Amino acid sequence: MADREQLHDLRQQAHQAGIGGNSKMTEQQLRQALRKVGKGADPQLAKREAKS
Repeated sequence: MADREQLHDLRQQAHQAGIGGNSKMTEQQLRQALRKVGKGADPQLAKREAKS
């Protein structure tokens, strides 16, 4: 259950950071995209790079 809540929290953080459509992203992809956005990357570019 804790893993599910953690993933939900990551998805909320991603949404707040502008990374839309993140429902099919894995935890690792979400973390990678959030790191890139935190460093100033464009949210959609960070999403694409994390998913590739």
